[in-house]
Amino acid sequence: MNSTAQTNLEVSKVQDSTRQDVLKRLNYIAGHLEGIRRMVEEDKYCPDVLKQTFAVRRAIEKMEAMILEGHLHTCVAHGIRDGREDEVINELMELYNLAGRA
Repeated sequence: MNSTAQTNLEVSKVQDSTRQDVLKRLNYIAGHLEGIRRMVEEDKYCPDVLKQTFAVRRAIEKMEAMILEGHLHTCVAHGIRDGREDEVINELMELYNLAGRA
């Protein structure tokens, strides 16, 4: 197996190890959003609805952190080892800017 194929296989294995956790969190988020929809339809008290939206936001942030951590440990590390430092850094900067932290 060549090094690129092996690298892609290694990345897939690591991603598989976190995929189930991410999917569980997505199911939680989807269920929570459906509950918020019901609250709005039932004209629940605004602060109660907002508390639930804050909980969804935190769950999304945790999911993003899980995905980012996996990416840093796999794709970024492999990219740097493969000599693609500029590409990897540009991608990380794009993510940083999208996150509104620049």
